[in-house]
Amino acid sequence: QVQLVESGGGLVQPGGSLRLSCAASGGIFSFNTMGWYRQAPGKERELVARITSGGITNYVDSVKDRFTISSDKAKKTVHLQMNSLKPEDTAVYYCNLVFLSFTFWGQGTQVTVSS
Repeated sequence: QVQLVESGGGLVQPGGSLRLSCAASGGIFSFNTMGWYRQAPGKERELVARITSGGITNYVDSVKDRFTISSDKAKKTVHLQMNSLKPEDTAVYYCNLVFLSFTFWGQGTQVTVSS
């Protein structure tokens, strides 16, 4: 059974940084894309950043130049370095993996940006 385990969320002041990590296990040998989505209270889940197995990245406009996604294909891990955090970045962040026609989700990790 495929599992995505996230770590690195927490409380940070505006302007601070956090690094989210996600590791895939349980019979998944590769991926087409890995990425991060987020969902704030009362809002729909949105794509934050995604990376392909070939290293191509894309970001939602609101995080460009502040967030950086990276992955280790062999280890099936993905990381999200978040800098210059803003209160509007507050949300539950979910790790996502797509392989062929299969989509997997992590359990979510809370990121709160507040003074």
